[in-house]
Amino acid sequence: MISDITLGQFFPGFSPLHKMDPRMKIIAAVIYIAAIFTANTPAAFALMIITTFFMITLGRISFKVILKAVKPIIFILIFTAIINVFLTKGEGEPLLAFWVIKIYKEGIIRAVFMALRVVILIIGTSVLLTYTTSPIALTDGIESLLSPLKKIKVPVHTFAMMMSIALRFIPTLIEETEKIMNAQKSRGADFSSGGLRKRAKALVPILVPLFVSSFKRAEELATAMECRCYRGDKNRTKLKALSFKARDFFAFLIFSAVLTLVILSRNTDALIGIKHRVLDIVFYKL
Repeated sequence: MISDITLGQFFPGFSPLHKMDPRMKIIAAVIYIAAIFTANTPAAFALMIITTFFMITLGRISFKVILKAVKPIIFILIFTAIINVFLTKGEGEPLLAFWVIKIYKEGIIRAVFMALRVVILIIGTSVLLTYTTSPIALTDGIESLLSPLKKIKVPVHTFAMMMSIALRFIPTLIEETEKIMNAQKSRGADFSSGGLRKRAKALVPILVPLFVSSFKRAEELATAMECRCYRGDKNRTKLKALSFKARDFFAFLIFSAVLTLVILSRNTDALIGIKHRVLDIVFYKL
């Protein structure tokens, strides 16, 4: 289960998504997230699913990797869906009524939409950022976008470096956790049987050595940076200078168009008006 977590991993490649400027990827991710949380109709969610599949294909990411990304959040999806099904009140007659439990059509729809929103969010942002962007490029992109804050003495470089190190060490901590669990199992520990409380108590012997190992790695990293006379962004140069290309602006237009269509899908009358307007223009030219 632990080895199936792919969050924070980078898969090198030469796809169009890998070649995009990291700054534009971050901007596109913000637009993408805004579109996800704006969507509230079947048409909007269908558009977000199509966009997500398009990104997966463009980034040449294996669907096996995508399934591994979704697998660890299945419990969260089920829990969220159950909460929405049972706590959402509807206007009409309930589909199922038992004692104080009432299930409405609106609750089922909301549960499906919420589950889709979480899945699309995890997959889309992972493909757009961590899967196709190296930690160094991601750090440079964040630092470049936040560079105006340097004028008010905000430590932008430190902030970007902290985020990059955190993403970089997620796979390392996952690997370390798996090693500790295997060592505990060889000593007779059981993590799969018993109730939720028993499983939670069984994780305590894992957390202690994991925290010790994490602090040790942090100390070693700090010592290595100190030995190399690391001084942040003072007089720092870059091997590869960031520059926007035509594909980056094209990607910005695509994501902006997706967000616009999602917003318009909330207003059916506006969509009908645009449709009639386009048909009028087409038939007038013909």
